Amino acid sequence: MPLLLVFIDGFGLGAATDSNPFVTAEMPFIRSLFSGNPLVKETVGEGIQTADWLLLPTDTTMGVAGIPQSATGQTAFLSGINAARITGRHIHGFPTRALREILEQHSLFKVMNDNGRRAVFANTFTEEYFDTVKKGKWRHSATTTAALAGGCRLLMIPELLRGAAVYQDITNEMLREKGYAVPLYEPEEAARHLLGLAQQQDFTLFEYFQTDRCGHAQDRDWAHLILNRLDRFLGTIIAGRDETLSVLVVSDHGNIEDLSVKSHTFNPVPTFVFAENWLPFRSILTLTDIYDSVLETMGISIINEAF
Repeated sequence: MPLLLVFIDGFGLGAATDSNPFVTAEMPFIRSLFSGNPLVKETVGEGIQTADWLLLPTDTTMGVAGIPQSATGQTAFLSGINAARITGRHIHGFPTRALREILEQHSLFKVMNDNGRRAVFANTFTEEYFDTVKKGKWRHSATTTAALAGGCRLLMIPELLRGAAVYQDITNEMLREKGYAVPLYEPEEAARHLLGLAQQQDFTLFEYFQTDRCGHAQDRDWAHLILNRLDRFLGTIIAGRDETLSVLVVSDHGNIEDLSVKSHTFNPVPTFVFAENWLPFRSILTLTDIYDSVLETMGISIINEAF
């Protein structure tokens, strides 16, 4: 059965306070799951199970002191390895050599490829991006490193124009601002493109990181804009998915749910599972558990002996 993993950077589960934009954002799809209530700790409690979906508050600290960060958090759910414990700290931004080695050996994409599964990283890349990396002005993220480890061909503008890739901001606004001749998409249209791609693959990953940027900017109006955009995007995916497609929504750490601070937070993150059979995911407690659950639902068994 195919699986679509939607990764939302900096998307935490916070308290119902004035600094939490989830309290005031409309988000009709997400609220419909909770009888009109917002996605906050008080609503979710210890987690929610229904016949069609599962929601689990997921720990991002992984037993390591310090504020959870992107590189180690993403490596954890992409490799099943507690990268923060291995390195002795939470690492922000881009993966270090140690994290790259973990991803190159154990990433979900590599395991999929090694076991004959079709996998795709659905995000759109540009020639400008690769030029910047080649010049040493930018580095590959954990997600990109993980995809390359599995031999994935990264998708480009031609795929986007064919509806076979999605840009990281969902709507293509940022591409158009850079001068690319691409259409402006509503979130619903981008979601349909992602669905079409995911239903042709065994494993699909899409990454959205404007939430993390917004959290650092502490911008409430921007937060409302992108949370409602995400809500439309996710709502279309869930409404339009084939019953054989499992959809997993994950994050690496909290951020946007507390605009009173510029930093990440210690909050758990919400792990959503929309699936005909969500039992393989029911034991998720921390980021590393996501990896094992994905492999279990796809019928793949491995042991990370090196770690």
